Amino acid sequence: MSRFVDRVTIHAVAGNGGHGCSSVHREKFKPLGGPDGGNGGNGGDVILRVDPQVHTLLDFHFRPHARAQNGKPGAGSNRDGGHGETLEMPVPDGTVVLDENGRILADLVGEGATFVAASGGRGGLGNAALASKARKAPGFALLGEEGQTRELVLELKSVADVGLVGFPSAGKSSLVSVLSAAKPKIADYPFTTLAPNLGVVTAGASVFTVADVPGLIPGASQGRGLGLDFLRHLERCAVLAHVVDCATLEPGRDPISDIDALEAELAAYTPALSADHGLQDLADRPRVVILNKIDVPEAAELAEMVTPDLEARGWPVYAISAVGHVGLDTLRFALAQKVADHRAATPTPVARRAVIRPIAVDESGFTVSPDPAVPGGFIVRGTRPERWIKQTAFDNDEAVGYLADRLNRLGVEDELVKQGAVPGAPVTIGDVSFDWEPQLPSGDAVPVTGRGTDIRLDRTDRVGAADRKVARKARRHHADDGLGPVDGPDDWSGPDGDD
Repeated sequence: MSRFVDRVTIHAVAGNGGHGCSSVHREKFKPLGGPDGGNGGNGGDVILRVDPQVHTLLDFHFRPHARAQNGKPGAGSNRDGGHGETLEMPVPDGTVVLDENGRILADLVGEGATFVAASGGRGGLGNAALASKARKAPGFALLGEEGQTRELVLELKSVADVGLVGFPSAGKSSLVSVLSAAKPKIADYPFTTLAPNLGVVTAGASVFTVADVPGLIPGASQGRGLGLDFLRHLERCAVLAHVVDCATLEPGRDPISDIDALEAELAAYTPALSADHGLQDLADRPRVVILNKIDVPEAAELAEMVTPDLEARGWPVYAISAVGHVGLDTLRFALAQKVADHRAATPTPVARRAVIRPIAVDESGFTVSPDPAVPGGFIVRGTRPERWIKQTAFDNDEAVGYLADRLNRLGVEDELVKQGAVPGAPVTIGDVSFDWEPQLPSGDAVPVTGRGTDIRLDRTDRVGAADRKVARKARRHHADDGLGPVDGPDDWSGPDGDD
């Protein structure tokens, strides 16, 4: 038996990037031909794509875990690893993607609309890509990045033109079955539908969709019953139609009180898509009142009695019998006209363009703060430092040195000095903790300078070329005057004291 599932939680895991390769080119008579390790391939993404052939989230209910393929590692001879295959998952039109905190990430409407649920990790660089003038033959490569892992909530908000609202057993499912080819469950005993039913209605040249929304009772907007589970299916409806049971035998029930109770629930419910999509509140949508079951004589009399009061509110009223097929043609064409008026007044939606907000390349992107759990320790946080930690193979000393160079160029070491870090202070970046050893010479205290520089190298007693040239001219001048040779900076005596 088929099931209708309109809310699921999925666990999306993107593919990991492949590791870079550390390799040296070798051939006959040329054993050291330079680095030739290839880059690792990128991991595959997990993508949600709207498919018009999918109408429920049932597949995700039974298979909530989605994992994309990992990237392949690089190889020698400058061979890059293959990229992981992207995993595309079809979702029905009208699917809304939310994060674990309930924030809307995407509203997938229209065939082909896509959303990247999880991004694949980037492949690591091989040693050929890491070669530079200062590092001719790197003996290491970078590891691939891990793919993104996300917990997402998918909600299906039916894309319908007319939404039928009413108390249980008011005849909404019966009305959908006679207006369209849909075949919802119908019985001659009271029960409430547990899943929205969607039908396509044809009225002359007009075609529109109708959906019944079950489970609406007083208190539905606060979560009573099934109200919150199905009220969201009304968010996209252009016209709301009250289906009223005029033949009910329950005490205290009448068409006016039923409509007032449901109107209070619609006014109290705030659509989640209103702010982002410019949709009106449910209380401001066009209304139609459908008085059902007039094939019962008492119901026909009651419908005729309450019609003037309802029309006084400015709402069109239609008395029908879904079982007896009475008044259906008039209702069908009236709903088609309401939908046509809404479509004419609503501007044609423009396809949304992807907005890319790249991070500035010159942004420092890190913070250094004292570690509350370790006295004298520090924690470095930032996207790039944490990513570099994951890319480093700590069993390779050269790779660790390359990581230290990257952190120093980013300014992490300077910031640690400003924060008062001393040699041997425990520093934590991501999941790795180590004892910090700054690039300082041993012995006397020396002011901190950039990595690879030493202020003591600037202090030297060696005579420069300009001074030697001046001394040479002075000696020649003394020799011409007959004053004899003058010892200068560039005088040199051999091992035996001879020139």
